[in-house]
Amino acid sequence: MAKFGNNKDRSVSSFSTSSLSDIVFMLLFFFMVTTSMRETENKVIIKLPEASEVIKLERKDLASYINIGTPTRNLQAQYGTDSRIQLNDSFRNTDDIRDFVAAERDAMSEVDRQYMTVVIRCDEDVYMGIVSDVKQELRRCSALKIMYCARKAQ
Repeated sequence: MAKFGNNKDRSVSSFSTSSLSDIVFMLLFFFMVTTSMRETENKVIIKLPEASEVIKLERKDLASYINIGTPTRNLQAQYGTDSRIQLNDSFRNTDDIRDFVAAERDAMSEVDRQYMTVVIRCDEDVYMGIVSDVKQELRRCSALKIMYCARKAQ
């Protein structure tokens, strides 16, 4: 017969914490690599217009964004309530679009320059005159691939 006895001299061994720091640093490195920070801050209010046919943009890294709308409430005292053009993080006019497109092209590799797409994100209440001025300036600087941002109709 087996003898069951009290083994009081056995102690619970503590687990090893030597690999804990490796796991923490792997998680930290993973989140640093996968997290993408917002590149530009929206300084205009944009309510996207509705569209019946919506296609998703395949490569967002080849897109350059032009925002058109009224300035946000905290910037309306400085810039007014008229529609403004936002390129990157500042308000510009149509004459600056050529420099913006040239800078965006220079930032891309030579292979990807032919696939550059200009995405126009404009508020649904913006006058078409501003949008057509932007399109004319894009045509002058040979940025002919244009995409409009819209939300799907419900």
